[in-house]
Amino acid sequence: MKVIAITQARLSSKRLPNKVLLEINGKTMLQLHLERVLKSKLIDKLIVASTNENDVHLINQIALKCNCGLYNGSLENVLERFYFAALPYNPDFIVRITSDCPLIDYQLIDDVIEAGVRNNVDYCSNVINRTYPDGMDVEMMSFRSLKFAYENADLQIDKEHVTPFIRNNSTFLGGQLFSSLSVENEDIENDYDNIRLTLDYESDYNLIKSLVNEMGENKTWKEYADKAKSITNYK
Repeated sequence: MKVIAITQARLSSKRLPNKVLLEINGKTMLQLHLERVLKSKLIDKLIVASTNENDVHLINQIALKCNCGLYNGSLENVLERFYFAALPYNPDFIVRITSDCPLIDYQLIDDVIEAGVRNNVDYCSNVINRTYPDGMDVEMMSFRSLKFAYENADLQIDKEHVTPFIRNNSTFLGGQLFSSLSVENEDIENDYDNIRLTLDYESDYNLIKSLVNEMGENKTWKEYADKAKSITNYK
């Protein structure tokens, strides 16, 4: 069984331009993200799927520095970008993550992979019913499912966000095309789904920088989330 992970990265973020190149202690957000993903025990290869924008070589250099695979493709059709990034590897499963999740937890990635493989489903994720912080998003799909979505999805939202076609036609949401499983946080006493550990705004960057400066780069998602609660006074 071959499992590859693909993380999408671009420079043209409107809310926080060049956000993946922002640094903490001399390390870019993209490098931090990649290093945390590469701790996964179940991923065979990590690929950075970027674009053909100006200055994309800055992303490519970081990917190569981290010994990741690399694919540069469509800016708007990210579904196409994912499909062609995966195609040469002929994987059984693809894990989708995004580079605006610099504190992504490799253990969550492995939990989703393990659950999806054990239950033999087409699509498994922790975002169907969100119980983890924003910024801990993991989706796994069979290559067959990704290929079917690439060949059949017509809506722009499906092409821009990669997985809506699969998710909306999954058995978890009442569809018939794709068997699915939702991985959810069992700690129901704590409300984690409204915590932001993602990178979209300057305030997100300031929070992540504060967390890394105080706690280091190697804490679990829960340790970061609990600290974020105290910093930002989440209710």
